[in-house]
Amino acid sequence: MKKILKPLISVIAIGALSLSINIDKNVLANNIANTCEYDSASKVNPDYSTINCLLTETALIYDVPPEIVKAIAEGESGNWRHFDKNGEAIVTADNGIGVMQITNQAGYNQDRLKSDIAYNIQAGVETLDAMFKRKDLPSINGGERDVLEHWYFAIMAYNGTKPVNSPIVQATGERNANAYQERILQIIEKSELIDLTDLPFSREHFQYDSTSRENIKFSAMNYDFDLPLNKSKYFFETNQKVSATTNVTLRTRPTTDSPSMGTLREGEIVTITGPFEYEEVSTKKNHFVWYPVKRSDGTKGYVASSYLNYSASTSTPTPTTPVTTTQDYSAYAKKFADFSTTAWWRDDMIWAIDRGLISGYGNVWNAKTRKYETQLQPNTQLTEAHFLTIFFRYAQKDELASVKNTSSWNKSGLYNMAKKYKMPVLANEETTASIGLADKGISRGTLAQLMASYYYGKTVSQNEAIQFFIDNGITTATSIGGYNPDQILTRSQISAFIQRYESFVSKQK
Repeated sequence: MKKILKPLISVIAIGALSLSINIDKNVLANNIANTCEYDSASKVNPDYSTINCLLTETALIYDVPPEIVKAIAEGESGNWRHFDKNGEAIVTADNGIGVMQITNQAGYNQDRLKSDIAYNIQAGVETLDAMFKRKDLPSINGGERDVLEHWYFAIMAYNGTKPVNSPIVQATGERNANAYQERILQIIEKSELIDLTDLPFSREHFQYDSTSRENIKFSAMNYDFDLPLNKSKYFFETNQKVSATTNVTLRTRPTTDSPSMGTLREGEIVTITGPFEYEEVSTKKNHFVWYPVKRSDGTKGYVASSYLNYSASTSTPTPTTPVTTTQDYSAYAKKFADFSTTAWWRDDMIWAIDRGLISGYGNVWNAKTRKYETQLQPNTQLTEAHFLTIFFRYAQKDELASVKNTSSWNKSGLYNMAKKYKMPVLANEETTASIGLADKGISRGTLAQLMASYYYGKTVSQNEAIQFFIDNGITTATSIGGYNPDQILTRSQISAFIQRYESFVSKQK
C-alpha cells in the first residue's frame, strides 16, 4: 500500500493546524477510507497495513502525531479490532464503541460509530485534538504539536483527569505507572521503538482525593522541561536529511522480508526521497512506516521510520536524541539490561559510568524476562542520598571511600560529609521522618542549592544557587522560574549537571 493522502492534506493543511476549518465528517471519513482502499460497508476488521493507514492518515489530517493515535487505538481495542466475529462493533460495558472506544460523544452518528471504522477513528482523533487545545489542562514547554511528550495531558484527558490517572501517586510520591497516559506512552515506546523521556512531575502539582471521582486539580499549568524530547517521525519531507539511530538494514522494499541493500551505520546521514509507505506484508502488525532513502553513494532503499531521526544539522525548537556519534555501546548494553543505544541520556550516563560515579543496581529481578539483571534504572527518581553519593564520588572520592558511619543509621557518614561541606541537606538523624527524607526524590532546586553551597563553602539560598547555575552555564534555563526548581530529578539527569559543573570549575583554575 503506497497511497498517501497528499491531495486532501494540501487542501486543508492550513486549517488543520488550528482545526477551525469545518469539514463534513462523513466526507472526510469516506475520503480516508478510499485512500486506504478500505470498504467502510464491509463490517470486517481491516488487515494490519490498512488499519495502519486509516489511523495514520486520519491523524495527519488533524495534525496529531500518528504514534499517539495508533497507541491509543492499541490500548483501547487491544489489537486494532473494531468488529467481533459476527461483524458487530465491539461495545464494552461502559458503552465504549469500537477501535477508539468512543463513549458519549455528542455530535456523532451513533450507528455509524459502530458500523464505520473510519468514522470511529475520525471521532477519536477529533476528541484527542480537542483535549490538546483545552485551556484547563497543563501544557508542556511550548506545546508544539509534533513533539510526542507535549501530548501527555491530552492523552490523560482522552481517558479522564481522574485520580487514577494522576502522574504521581499522592500517597507515596512515586510515579503512577498504571495511569492511562503512562500506559499509552509505553505502547509508543514498544511499538514505535522510541525511547520517550519521562517527565519529572512533582506530587504537589496534582491535588485529589483518592477515594473520590472528582477530577484532579492542577496547581501547575505549564511545565518547562530542560530535557531532550522526541518529535514525531511522520513529518519527514522529501529531500530532508535524516540520521540513522542505530545500525540498521537498508531494504529493497518496505518490509523486512525484502533483500538487504547493506547496513546504515549509526549516525549516518541519508536523504528522504519520497513519502512514507506502509508495510508491504499486510499480515504484519507494525505501528511504524517505511521511508525511501538515498545514501551519499547513491544507493537507494527503505528504512523503517523507527530507525530515523532528525539530523543534527536540522534546526528544530526542541532538542532531539543525539545520533551523530559512532561510539560502540555494545559493552554497556551487555552489562546493563536497560541500557538504550538511542536514549537521549546514553552518553551522559556513560560519562558517569566511566568516571565511576554510577555503577547501577545488581541482581534486580525482571518479571518480564524472569531473570536477575544489572540495571541502570535511568528513569527512577534521584534521591537525596543517591545524589550525595554520586556527587562525592566526583568531588571527594577518597574521603567518601574512607568515611565511617557514626551511628546505627547507615547513611550517617555520608550526611556528616554533607554537613562538613555546608550542604543544606533535608535528611537528618533527629526523627524517623527526617531520616526518611534521604530516600525521597530530590528536586532541581535542592540539587542546585547543595551543589552551589559545596562550591562556595557556605550555605546559600535556593534562589542564589539557581542563579549560580544560570550565570555559569550549569543549566540552560534563563530564569529562576524557568529552571523549575520543584521538579523531581531522575537518575538519568544528574550526569549532565555534574558534567556542566565540572566544565565551569575547570575554567576557574
